[in-house]
Amino acid sequence: MKKGVMRPGHVQIRVLDIEEALAHYRDLLGLIEIDRDDQGRVYLKGWTEVDKFSVVLREADSAGMDFMGFKVLSEAVLESLRGELAEFGCEIEDIAAGELNGCGRRVRFQAPSGHFFELYATKEQTGKWGLTERNPEAWPRDLKGMKATRFDHCLLYGTHLDKTWELFRDVLGFDMAEQVLTPDGTRVAQFLTASMKAHDIAFIDHAEPGKFHHASFFLETWEDVLRAADLISMTDTSIDIGPTRHGLTHGKTIYFFDPSGNRNEVFCGGDYHYPDHPPVTWDADQLGKAIFYHDRVLNERFLSVLT
Repeated sequence: MKKGVMRPGHVQIRVLDIEEALAHYRDLLGLIEIDRDDQGRVYLKGWTEVDKFSVVLREADSAGMDFMGFKVLSEAVLESLRGELAEFGCEIEDIAAGELNGCGRRVRFQAPSGHFFELYATKEQTGKWGLTERNPEAWPRDLKGMKATRFDHCLLYGTHLDKTWELFRDVLGFDMAEQVLTPDGTRVAQFLTASMKAHDIAFIDHAEPGKFHHASFFLETWEDVLRAADLISMTDTSIDIGPTRHGLTHGKTIYFFDPSGNRNEVFCGGDYHYPDHPPVTWDADQLGKAIFYHDRVLNERFLSVLT
């Protein structure tokens, strides 16, 4: 049942050197730098995104994800979900409006997987980059690099997938779009959506809680993904795998690393999901084909390199 969560809103990523990170996220990936704050954090967005920012970079001693935020329909929905999160047993942290530039109050909580998430209802809207709201052109002419259109989802590795699914299903109103099951029925991967997308957040079972696998950004075409691969080689950027296709979601993809070791994905295509669709199920012994449809095997980096 839908509970008022609209979409992924932002992710805050820890990087080891902010200027190296900007050369990657702004100049190579093509996100647009929007703002900086007195903590030294840098705010970026994809060119189609209406809200002020979707990616926040924070310089730190270790790489990884601080938190992922979801935007909800209204302040009233935010307050209602806050109560449901507390009733579920989540420890709540209330964060005042303005702690992130241009963002309203946020409700932060830790999922059973070990990751921190937050909900918010209000964020300054600056519009699609370089386009007017009335009679807009097809695209802005000053885009850089891969020309990422939007922050799309995160894949996270952690513990207690069943309890995490209960939280996202019963409290936040997500659907299960796809899953990977072992022969005894244990779910080892789950792809969850609050929309019609193939997934807005995904989890893979892992012995250590709270690990970050990747943040993903949407491109429009397969040609764009191939061009991204060219740019990865042109800049000697560390690559994980691709270009290739997923079995899960059927998106066309390439994975690569930022200078701090955080994994990124750019992809195009992918399936859609309606609430009456049963989850697509993959058998665990087909996981290689599910993740990398062409190679049909998982490389060691995909399983072990986490931040």
